[in-house]
Amino acid sequence: MKDQLAGTGTLLRLALRRDRVMMPVWIMVVALLVLSLPASLESVYGTATERARLLTTMNTNGSLRALYGPVFGDSIGALTAWRGGIFAGVLAGVMSLVVVVRHTREEEETGRQEMLSAAMVGRRAPLTAALLAALTANGLAALLVTAGLAGRGAGGAIALGLGIGATGMLFAALAAIAAQLTESARLAKGLAGALVGAAFVLRAAGDAGSAGGSSVLTWVSPLGWLEHVRAFAAERWWVFALFAAAVAVQVAAAYALAGRRDVGMSFLPARPGPAEGRLGSAGALAWRLQRGSLTGWSLAFLAAGVVFGGMTDGATQLVGDNERTREIIERMGGRSGIADAFLATMAGMLGMIAALYIVSAVLRLSGEESGQRAEPLLANAVGRLRWAGGHLAVAFGGSALILLLAGLGLGIGHGRDVGATVGATLAQLPAVWVIGALAALLFGAAPRYAVAAWAVAGGALTLGWIGPALNLPQAALNLSPFAHLPKLPGAEALAWAPLLVLTALAAALLAAGLTALRRRDLAA
Repeated sequence: MKDQLAGTGTLLRLALRRDRVMMPVWIMVVALLVLSLPASLESVYGTATERARLLTTMNTNGSLRALYGPVFGDSIGALTAWRGGIFAGVLAGVMSLVVVVRHTREEEETGRQEMLSAAMVGRRAPLTAALLAALTANGLAALLVTAGLAGRGAGGAIALGLGIGATGMLFAALAAIAAQLTESARLAKGLAGALVGAAFVLRAAGDAGSAGGSSVLTWVSPLGWLEHVRAFAAERWWVFALFAAAVAVQVAAAYALAGRRDVGMSFLPARPGPAEGRLGSAGALAWRLQRGSLTGWSLAFLAAGVVFGGMTDGATQLVGDNERTREIIERMGGRSGIADAFLATMAGMLGMIAALYIVSAVLRLSGEESGQRAEPLLANAVGRLRWAGGHLAVAFGGSALILLLAGLGLGIGHGRDVGATVGATLAQLPAVWVIGALAALLFGAAPRYAVAAWAVAGGALTLGWIGPALNLPQAALNLSPFAHLPKLPGAEALAWAPLLVLTALAAALLAAGLTALRRRDLAA
């Protein structure tokens, strides 16, 4: 066994060096999501009476429980765990699956792992190094959360920090299995990401149907386990035994699978097929490669729209006469009434999440290039602009499709004019396209730094999500293109100027990216 782990330390140092920018950004986002909440919650629910009313309102409103889960205590620490714990767990899970797949299946797909394996590297060393890198990231996130909340109660801070870290490691182990089953990093990330989404849906369905997290569906979901740790509310330390057992079983399964296949192979090989007929063009091939991802995003946005639309009346009830909460929602969604402001806030949030889709779709070009699948195409009668244009058409057109479906879902869920909600979500498109065009510019001009597009999208999401609650100055919020969009529905008049300016900016950035792509060499 010792020989099979040879070189683990070297590979771990290599992984940490390669992720020296991406990993700290992820860790800070996870930690800041939680640590930004106590001050905001204290300003909104400053008295015991207000907190008790919030607890009663939340635990009797199924639609709001579906989003945030039940509240188990009325202290600021318990409210912090309620408001941010599940979302921090989701982010930790996504961070972990990205790290594990990046240093396992992606290394094999690009051929780098085969070169490393020719040296003194054990068979299971790459998987071990990837899991240790994920453990490092989750451990640091847990440490930051614990240290930041220690003043609210040491036991609760430790429980919440460990819960978020344990959730991340559980999904890291799931990603390790996905990396053995699939033949490409894209499929491995998609499979692991789908499991994160399924965990959230199961937890939401369970919490919507029963108060107190007592549903079987809640217990089936790892995010439900995080909820049941009950940080700052009579902690349940025994729940960590579930995390430990699940991680151990999944890691053992990943090691067993890794020992039964050759480097570069998988247990679920891709189905071969001739590039003819409907696959006879670069655009058709791009659609074929990205249609599965777009379908998943489309269904998720439609479902999210229905859920958020159905929550509108509950959100109005939750705000009540709390002026601070009303101020935050109006700052995010406009001053056109709580219902319209909440719908505008949800439309903006869906737009910021759509920015993550467009970045992933645009950076598929980077994956095709680094995987050396672009060069054979471009060696034939296919120009670079046609090749890139196919993927960009899917990325930009796909973002419009998922936002249209999100608006349709908002209208259906709330039972109001669907045209107004569709207009609200489509108004997010210019800002989404600016971020997608920035990703295209980075890929075209500086492909080594194309991954920085994730930081741009994540920064916009963080500013839009946390900024209003922290009462950040407008100058800081204006760094995000989403801050310049009209607040729809409910705005008295649609302001076309910012929409046109952002669209023109996206077109200019996209043109610059394509020009740079034509002039540079492809990665060898």
